[in-house]
Amino acid sequence: MAIARKRQISLTDTKYYHCISRCVRRAFLCGEDLFTGQSYEHRRGWVENQLLALVKVFCIDVCAYAVMSNHTHIVLHVDVQKAKRLNEKAIILRWHTLFKGTVLTNKYLQGETLSKAEHLLFIKTVREYRERLSSISWFMRVLNEDIARKANKEDNCTGRFWEGRFKSQALLDEAAVIACMAYVDLNPIRAKEAKTPEESAYTSVQKRIESASIGKQPQQLLRFSGMARQNMVKGLPFELKSYLELVELTGRCIREDKRGYIESSTLPLLERVNICPENWLKLTTQFTRIFHGAVGRPISHIGYCEHLHRKRRANISNCEKLLA
Repeated sequence: MAIARKRQISLTDTKYYHCISRCVRRAFLCGEDLFTGQSYEHRRGWVENQLLALVKVFCIDVCAYAVMSNHTHIVLHVDVQKAKRLNEKAIILRWHTLFKGTVLTNKYLQGETLSKAEHLLFIKTVREYRERLSSISWFMRVLNEDIARKANKEDNCTGRFWEGRFKSQALLDEAAVIACMAYVDLNPIRAKEAKTPEESAYTSVQKRIESASIGKQPQQLLRFSGMARQNMVKGLPFELKSYLELVELTGRCIREDKRGYIESSTLPLLERVNICPENWLKLTTQFTRIFHGAVGRPISHIGYCEHLHRKRRANISNCEKLLA
């Protein structure tokens, strides 16, 4: 039985979530349909462009993504503090880039004076918009609805395009985050759609490598901020260079289609998140097959399940084996 969304997302325990959306129709989201010979490759650009555009509107960061032939993988980070810092006008302007808003929000932007009753209703609306701008459900809804409409129009049909609402996994600690990101970035290599990370089109790792080649990090993605430290700027608590090396070496093991090993040059990162090389390869090739709910070390599950009033701790045995 499916678990309600409100019982899967707990921002008290983690701000990181892995989201998956799958197509319901036999017609592909992207790529080439071998049955009809029709190519849907251009739709990959739709997904990537819309995904990165939404980052400018929502208070949600994209850590990793991969646009596959019939599904998408996205690792998101919810920036609750950013949503709290934005003033009323900023909240309204962001929301109006996606929707028309209400009579009162448009009246406010036009500089018209609101009555006391109107102002109270306006404040309530702003509060609602603020919550939505830091909501993963709204982020995925806007992303998937846009793609579904375009695909249905192109296919000249109506009805569902996606299998259902997106699936989400809570990533409860650094080990879960880094393993899931690598799993997502290596999707095209496992599917034999690419031979190297830099050739993996429509993935976050390709975008990071392109920017790294000129000594930068992509603005649309949550940046790597290096080792966790006091007064640390917002970002992933890892070194970009170490992560890219780790993904490259892992991809090499996968391409050789054998149980490879991780070279010593990348061991410090794995040691820091306490994952042995043998477990790492399993995590980055079978992440969604092994885990069907929140992912993290056993101790991370305690607070997460308590806050969501869940008695059963899914994945606990696999978390103990692979992450503890």
